[in-house]
Amino acid sequence: MTDKTTKKGYFAHPQALVESESIGDGTRVWAFAHVLPGAVIGGDCNICDHVFIENDVRVGDRVTIKSGVQLWDGIEIEDDVFIGPNATFSNDRFPRSKEWPEEFERTIVRQGASIGSNATLLPGVEIGRNAMVGAGAVVTKDVPPHAVVVGNPAFIRRYVDAPLEASAAAPTASPAELAATVEGVTVHELPEFSDMRGKLAVGEMGDFLPFIPKRFFVVYEVPSREVRGEHAHRRIEQFLICVQGECSLMVDDGQHRAEIRLDRPSLGVHMAPMVWGVQYKFSPDAVLLVLASEPYDAAEYIREYEEYLELRTNA
Repeated sequence: MTDKTTKKGYFAHPQALVESESIGDGTRVWAFAHVLPGAVIGGDCNICDHVFIENDVRVGDRVTIKSGVQLWDGIEIEDDVFIGPNATFSNDRFPRSKEWPEEFERTIVRQGASIGSNATLLPGVEIGRNAMVGAGAVVTKDVPPHAVVVGNPAFIRRYVDAPLEASAAAPTASPAELAATVEGVTVHELPEFSDMRGKLAVGEMGDFLPFIPKRFFVVYEVPSREVRGEHAHRRIEQFLICVQGECSLMVDDGQHRAEIRLDRPSLGVHMAPMVWGVQYKFSPDAVLLVLASEPYDAAEYIREYEEYLELRTNA
């Protein structure tokens, strides 16, 4: 331990090169790491061997950056982020030797997210709060909050802390099970009739549909790795049925999350206002019917998860 620890509140290994004066208390910078003068690093961080941090970089508190990571100009890392060994960030989509853009694209890793080893992030992406990027994934676009992404290009495999609800997996389960997990969401097993002519699923106002629809839309021919939704409504209620094929619905009330597999026309989900919803894992033949309580209004949509959390907190 050097004098830097006593005088400045952080530890720098004797073989580290730390040029920045903006490093928080309790942070540890290990051997052969290089921090340029303009970088800002919070407290209680762990900067491992062979890490390079450029000038226009902001790192929050309690961040772990493992060996072999380079953070270039334009990158912002919020609190409680984990970055695995040799994860690669980039800030220029069309790099040329000795040519620099007027401004580097901004890449943001939100609070609590984790980046797996050897993952690659293209410039300008945002990794959402508490998301997880799998080892070796290549991230080409924004990752939603709480999503777990893998592959090249990265796609959503599942969501953190969003188990498959029993009420969606088993037709005999009670809809109240889901209502107790995610506020404002209920699952309904619609009456189904079957004879030699085929099957019929039916729902009526009041019994299964708690509002009079004023709009409907149909989602279909969605590539299996694409994601729909990613928003909440201020006042609008919705009722969702996958009338053909299957897809998954992730619902989130700001504190709890659940995944519901819509795999039959007799299964419907009611979403009250102020529930964050995402649809993904579409089968090739999936047709999703959505009934809405109000006509389309762009001002009704909350599309930023951070804004959604703030509204839920202040409600």
